[in-house]
Amino acid sequence: MAGPVSDTVLTTARLVLRRIREDDLDAHMALLNTPAVMRHLGGVQPRGVIAAKHEASRDSFAADGYGFMFAEERATGEIIAHCGLRRVAHPLAPNPHDFEIGWLVREDRWRMGYAFEAMRAVVDWGFAVHAAPQIVALTLAKNAASWRLMEKLGMRRRADLDFADPDAGEVNIQYAITRAEWESQP
Repeated sequence: MAGPVSDTVLTTARLVLRRIREDDLDAHMALLNTPAVMRHLGGVQPRGVIAAKHEASRDSFAADGYGFMFAEERATGEIIAHCGLRRVAHPLAPNPHDFEIGWLVREDRWRMGYAFEAMRAVVDWGFAVHAAPQIVALTLAKNAASWRLMEKLGMRRRADLDFADPDAGEVNIQYAITRAEWESQP
């Protein structure tokens, strides 16, 4: 008889990336669903929207073995980020079959390298474990911090995958990295 499934999915030097649990909603609402963190993601979201995202991530892990997770700081045990891997979720994106990475980091942990550390591990996991042929990331053109991180991860701009988002009032841009590009990285 198998034992319980561990919540831990990935570990890095400073982080534990773990599955989202049913009791994580209050922490998400307090730490990550803030005006500053959600500025480029449609603003602060109602509790029901965040709860639905949590449920979708738990369902994704159950069905596919991957999804969005929480990143906990190993030194403190505190939740500092929401990040992971999924199929492209935006309904207007032209590439719903692609694997998509995404992240958001608690404001008091910005500019500490946590997003890069977490996403480097997630990209490696997507290619090595889940056999992704390509991984993309979406952001709004004005979100320079996000697309700079995409470039730091070795992703390249894919203007052919851009799409208009009437709700955001601007274009979503995409970056991508292929398996071959990932394999050729030092």
